[in-house]
Amino acid sequence: MQKKGIVIVGLGPAGANYLTREAWEHLLETEEIYLRTAFHPVCSELPEHLARYSFDHLYENQQTLEDVLKAIVSELVGLARRPQGVTYGVPGSPFIGEETVSQVVEILSGTDIPVRVIDGLGYLEPVCTALGLDLLPQTAILDGLYVGGLLVPPFPPSTPAIISQLGGQFEASELKLTLMHNYPDEFEVKLLHNLGTPEEIIETLPLYAIDQSVHLGMMSLLYLPAREEGTAFEDLQEVIARLRAPGGCPWDREQTHLSLRQHLLEEAYETLEALDDEDMEGLREELGDLLLQIVLHAQIATEEGDFNMTDVLSGINNKLKRRHPHVFAGLDVDSVDTVLHNWEKIKASERKDHQERPQGLLDSIPEIAPALSQSEQIQRKAARVGFDWETIEPVIDKIHEELAELKAAESPEEREKEGGDVLFAMVNLLRWLEVDPETALRGTNTRFKNRFAYIEESAREQSKSLNELSFEEMDALWEEAKHKLSDMID
Repeated sequence: MQKKGIVIVGLGPAGANYLTREAWEHLLETEEIYLRTAFHPVCSELPEHLARYSFDHLYENQQTLEDVLKAIVSELVGLARRPQGVTYGVPGSPFIGEETVSQVVEILSGTDIPVRVIDGLGYLEPVCTALGLDLLPQTAILDGLYVGGLLVPPFPPSTPAIISQLGGQFEASELKLTLMHNYPDEFEVKLLHNLGTPEEIIETLPLYAIDQSVHLGMMSLLYLPAREEGTAFEDLQEVIARLRAPGGCPWDREQTHLSLRQHLLEEAYETLEALDDEDMEGLREELGDLLLQIVLHAQIATEEGDFNMTDVLSGINNKLKRRHPHVFAGLDVDSVDTVLHNWEKIKASERKDHQERPQGLLDSIPEIAPALSQSEQIQRKAARVGFDWETIEPVIDKIHEELAELKAAESPEEREKEGGDVLFAMVNLLRWLEVDPETALRGTNTRFKNRFAYIEESAREQSKSLNELSFEEMDALWEEAKHKLSDMID
């Protein structure tokens, strides 16, 4: 006869034929069982003398799944204190996808209430049998309700995955939307229902249709085959590490942080060019080239013992969460200005925590940044703390003032200084107009190049060199180019 405490029994994935001998013998000896859910195939095959109670009613009485789990755990702890204790039956294996078990064990740990766990066959074994699948060397195993609550799948797409607890149509719909972030809509998957029972069904269907299955239920699982190799961030890390390893590429092996500086800069500018051209295919490729540089630097740092990619990812993840308390910590904000103000306060607090020297507001702007971009950042940061005009008129007046001073400058040194002031004042006007100066000038450069190329082509058509054209002829062709190149915006 059972005594004080709790016996947690894994009921297996299907009928009584999946129960372990230890589980069956305990069920024969005990008088009652509290079931996580009575909607499990084994329930109809339990010993006839066994009094059965379930927690299914809590799903209707509680607001959230968290409330349901809390109520189950609370009642189980109370039942475990009875002189006769309690037997708690859970589907599958007690420590696979069964949060109530881990909570009960944690609460009773260190108390005088004994806990016995009778293991059971999990839901994975029938999946492997049904699909002829070996979980090794790599298979992701996930909870569908957890994944469906995310915006991005938490596992690499080049790894196969088994997802349990799909829920109903609504939950399955949320799940597929998350998965389609990394998988094509038509990606072929398998839905597995009632495995190990006479009602076993295996459906092969496109990912977008998983929430349309009429067989969805508590015993449904999703199998996602691996996408092609090379579709995961980890795959890229492995390639880079292989290139840098003994027997890898001689060029990659000899690179250092310093030798890669120019390549990083070039890839950044090529990415900007793709953005300027609104070339999405080019942008896809250039982002890959830029990411290559980042992974290369992380790999070199790993080899030298400075840091690794995990440190990089952990650092930026923590920084983003720390600096967005309005998203991750429930802080209320009323405007973008408040967000930016909080951002600067948090950065200052971080520096203080790290015992760094007090840093000026503008000290964080990199000296190597392009001058136009640097000017815009300086002005934007100064304006953020109130150092700015209240209207645009003085901004425009300042340009005229600086132009007059440039016109009056006599020495080369004065002209350089006043010329810089003119550019700085122009950047400030563009900031007021919410125009990025670097992008604006790049656009002008591109239009100039295209129009000048038109002049060159026109000269060739006339069998002339540019030197043979007068300024007036070139200017006329320039105006002609402005009208003909309709894809350019004046």
